Amino acid sequence: MLLLSGLTATAQVSTPKYSNEFLNIGVGARALGMGNVQSAIADDAMAGYWNPAGLLRLPNKYNVALMHSELFAGIAKSDFGSFAMPLDSSSALAVSVMRLGVDDIADTRRLQNEYGYIQYDSIRFFSVADYAMLLSYARKSNLVEGLTLGASAKVIYRNVGAFANAWGFGIDAGTQLQRGTWQFGLMAKDITTTFTAWTHNVEELEEAYLQTGNDIPENTAELTLPRVVLGVGKSFNFSEKFTALLATDIDFTFDGRRNVFLQSDVVSVDPHVGLELAYAKTVFIRGGINNYQETRNFDGSMAKRFQPNFGIGFLTNGFNLDLALSRINDQESNAISNGNTSSVIVSLGYSFN
Repeated sequence: MLLLSGLTATAQVSTPKYSNEFLNIGVGARALGMGNVQSAIADDAMAGYWNPAGLLRLPNKYNVALMHSELFAGIAKSDFGSFAMPLDSSSALAVSVMRLGVDDIADTRRLQNEYGYIQYDSIRFFSVADYAMLLSYARKSNLVEGLTLGASAKVIYRNVGAFANAWGFGIDAGTQLQRGTWQFGLMAKDITTTFTAWTHNVEELEEAYLQTGNDIPENTAELTLPRVVLGVGKSFNFSEKFTALLATDIDFTFDGRRNVFLQSDVVSVDPHVGLELAYAKTVFIRGGINNYQETRNFDGSMAKRFQPNFGIGFLTNGFNLDLALSRINDQESNAISNGNTSSVIVSLGYSFN
């Protein structure tokens, strides 16, 4: 009843193409440095987000992961935390919390009083933030050797200051299969079609909407359609200390035509590739390519663009530090901020028995 309490009899139900898109940005410097490639290779406390089936490959009994990233030159901040542990030799559990928000937004609607004077002390500040909590469970298959299954139940809360908020609920499910040096993964996000109910504060919105002439929004409900991610990874051993992991994920979306590598009115296909080089399983160098798009230049010509990603990592005695850098292409960067637009991701992990 919590999700439905804010809806009225006239509530509108819609299926926007990018509903709850904050859940698809990605978490963890390792993953983001590899172009968001994780469905087949996720094996730490962040697996509850990427593919809960990977929780059966946790390195130790207790596993903690934290991440902080700043997007759009620090305007938006993303934070993630997770705790994971095996329940027994055949099952594991994880709890994850994430937030993506823009803080300290100035509300200047009352900056000028009824006499026309500016009153700076009337400025108020608010945040626009999206939250999600995931409870993940994984279990080994008794029928197929090397096969693991997992699912995540997620509760979503979205807030736009005092103007509107929303509650949502959905379920993700995934599986992983390991065959020698090959790893396979399948992740179905929003498999039940995630439901999110918005409630709008009419009193707060009325003044602003009357000034613009727009209609005051009604309470609405959004449905997030399923997304399927198919992943493959392969490990290479060049010597006793030098190893490599090459992996790819292919995203299938069913909410209409998207600006991705393959697109249609029924399904859109978005591939991305990641590479991880390791020395003595201690020092890691990572790279990845994702976010392929076709954009139109000012002269009318079309250009194909993609997003490169880079990262490094260090692991010792159960403690790992990962850094990643994502930079949009140079032409768009120059248009935004003279080529200095980038996203810095820092994540920490610790596991122990």
